[in-house]
Amino acid sequence: MPSPNYDLGYLRAGINTLESYLLSQDLYWSLDASPPSGELPYPRLTLGTLLLAQARLRAAPLSFSQEGDLIRLDAQIDAARTRWRVAWGRKAGREFHAFLNLWRDFLEEYRRTPGENVNRYAYEVRRRAILDILSDEDEGIPAEERKLLTALDRLLRAVLLPATFVWEAELAAGFPPQKYWYLYGRLKED
Repeated sequence: MPSPNYDLGYLRAGINTLESYLLSQDLYWSLDASPPSGELPYPRLTLGTLLLAQARLRAAPLSFSQEGDLIRLDAQIDAARTRWRVAWGRKAGREFHAFLNLWRDFLEEYRRTPGENVNRYAYEVRRRAILDILSDEDEGIPAEERKLLTALDRLLRAVLLPATFVWEAELAAGFPPQKYWYLYGRLKED
């Protein structure tokens, strides 16, 4: 998982273009920002990736300065959510649909060839976490998409073995197992 400075930089870059992104038709938005030295390039902006970065920061041990930055960034995100509520909800709903399809595709690939896909779980499961985060952002997610997610969760529960938290241990407190149960397991290899 990325460092707190990486996530703070991603939030700053995302907030700088958030209004344009929310009012656009694009689901994925390029950011004009560079990550901290030695870290992966920033992903394109989506509400889900922005909110996941925010959730990781809320869970991570932060310095006093980083905590102050996060408080300011949280306020800016909340202001954008309030000001552009309709656009925010629409974007969250569209992203939920897109990430649901990507998550379904991963689980289908795993079902076909478990050995080739089992090691991808810690990365791919971030999409499942984003689906949870997005479901809190748009109450208008179609019932059939919620049913599909429930069906995918049944499939996942059948092949998930109990394990430790899949990401860095210091983030576990921000992702409690009652809600994020899928982050506390590993896939069967066959």
